[in-house]
Amino acid sequence: MKVSNVTLRRRLFIVLLITVAAFAGLVFRLAYVQLWQGEKLSAKAEDSWRREIPYKAKRGEIWDRNGVKLAYDVSTPSVLAIPVQIPDKQATAAKLAPYLDMTEEALVKLMSKKEMIVQLKPGGRKMSLDKAEQVRGLRLPGIVVAEDNNRYYPYGSLAAHLLGFTGVDKGLTGVEAKYNDQLTGIDGNVSFLSDASGKIMPNSSDTYKAPQQGLTMELTIDQQIQSVMERELDQAMTALQPDDIIAIAMNPNTGEILGMASRPTYEPANFREYPSEVYNRNLPIWMTYEPGSTFKIITLAAAIEEKKVDLKNETFFDPGAVEIGGARLRCWKKGGHGSQTFLEVVQNSCNPGFVNLGNRLGKEKLFDYIKNFGFGSKTGIDIPGEANGILFKLDKVGPVELATTAFGQGVSVTPIQQIAAVSAAVNGGTLYKPFVTKAWINPQIGETVKQNEPEAVRKVISEDTSKQVREALESVVALGTGGNAFIDGYRVGGKTGTAQKVINGRYSPNEHIVSFVGFAPADKPEIVVYVAVDNPQGIQFGGVVAAPIVRNIMEDALTILQVPPRDKQIDKKLKLGENPIVTVPNLVGQSVSDIYEDMNMNFNLSAAGSGKVVIRQAPAVGARVEKGSTIRIYLGDEDDLTDSH
Repeated sequence: MKVSNVTLRRRLFIVLLITVAAFAGLVFRLAYVQLWQGEKLSAKAEDSWRREIPYKAKRGEIWDRNGVKLAYDVSTPSVLAIPVQIPDKQATAAKLAPYLDMTEEALVKLMSKKEMIVQLKPGGRKMSLDKAEQVRGLRLPGIVVAEDNNRYYPYGSLAAHLLGFTGVDKGLTGVEAKYNDQLTGIDGNVSFLSDASGKIMPNSSDTYKAPQQGLTMELTIDQQIQSVMERELDQAMTALQPDDIIAIAMNPNTGEILGMASRPTYEPANFREYPSEVYNRNLPIWMTYEPGSTFKIITLAAAIEEKKVDLKNETFFDPGAVEIGGARLRCWKKGGHGSQTFLEVVQNSCNPGFVNLGNRLGKEKLFDYIKNFGFGSKTGIDIPGEANGILFKLDKVGPVELATTAFGQGVSVTPIQQIAAVSAAVNGGTLYKPFVTKAWINPQIGETVKQNEPEAVRKVISEDTSKQVREALESVVALGTGGNAFIDGYRVGGKTGTAQKVINGRYSPNEHIVSFVGFAPADKPEIVVYVAVDNPQGIQFGGVVAAPIVRNIMEDALTILQVPPRDKQIDKKLKLGENPIVTVPNLVGQSVSDIYEDMNMNFNLSAAGSGKVVIRQAPAVGARVEKGSTIRIYLGDEDDLTDSH
């Protein structure tokens, strides 16, 4: 059938329209790709060609409260290979092998991998700077020295459990793990363009993206106090041979941890060389045990707050033991203390006296105070691994449980709970949340980006009650069982603790955890120190074993914190064999005969020189020494005395 010209023209016109529309669509698509999508597609193409050599960011530094570096990264470069860019793998391996302490065969095998970038490990990973520079000097094609880092702890095992340690690329324990995200920096790289075979594309240039170091963590601990604490723990481990030992120092007015340590310990940089039970357990926050008599501070505070006792004017007779619910609860002193004021009950750490206070309070009231002081729940300290402790359920508390709880038996606490609670008892009555992280600092600009402030949990007792507790505990140190924590010139308060260990569900007759908690100055505390010693060899009493450790830590810490001595210190009750502390008088300008008339046998004299008057002396005027100590005097003429002035 013959098609008419009109129909033919119509069909050609339709074909033309379709062709024009298709061409217009193609032009529009090309314009869209070029103008709107061109940059994005070019970037995608470049990304597919781009290869990156990583530059590891330095992990954030960890400082003490005064800016002393406790942990930081040191540069330890790593050697990488780009296999397709190595023209002669055997020759390259031969040149590299001496520097990497690897065999040529091992290097050739690594360089022959079908991968874009290969790490030449183990020898090429985390090298010394000198070796890395020597490898760079070889200028081998396809061999790159990339930035890497290694964690360094300049003080070895100092604060090991608190700091923790790192793995290949993250923190594994301690604050290194808790704040891993903040400490981890942003990695950088050097990138280049390569073709499908991995060879560098001509006329292309490298791009360097600098790594960004993680934030600097400033801790609340003081490196000097921490060092003093660990020195004392090391000496105690040698002298006492305990199973373990724990110490914490805290600012009672803020909750800041000034020092925290335990033994046995480890070195974070070499943690793999130690048993996992050593580095995985931070005893000051993880260990739970019966606290013994240090817990009596809580019973004391509750009884005073509830006006259940008048410490100075009310008396109690201690026969040596009391019968409660069919159980015989003994005092540590055989035969008891007899008639005593309740202040003396505290000084003597008399169990029957505290049983009496517990009964006056009743189980509901006593356990309310125990919980308000933070026992039975985590303190919330910002270190992983904290335990809860264990309390009796109230419906399970009978007369015996009430009595034993009142003097610290039958409850299970952690050291961090104990020091936080005692701090609340002596700081005016406020329980603070303990913390170890003080601030975060941006290392690029040196500015503080976050400051952690003290967090008050609750008010547990009044200021007046806290004052009475402080005074009672000061008398414990000066006049009672805490005498070994006495520091001449400082008002010190504290409490001893001796608790039987529970072994296989039974109280051990000869294994104890002995402890002491002390604070100073007693009228306005600025530091609280708690020490617990697990199963020391020999004598097992808190006042004999733990109190001297606390005294030594606190004496140095008060100097470090620049806390001046206080006036009106309670004179210490001397034990048999102890000498009183006296003040050295001014002997300069006096004759020997005058001195012997006025010395009253407080000192011995050792003279040097041939003159008639004293021109110098040692120790100096005002020094505090034991009665009977020797004073060295230097004799001369009065003219020498004038010259010396």
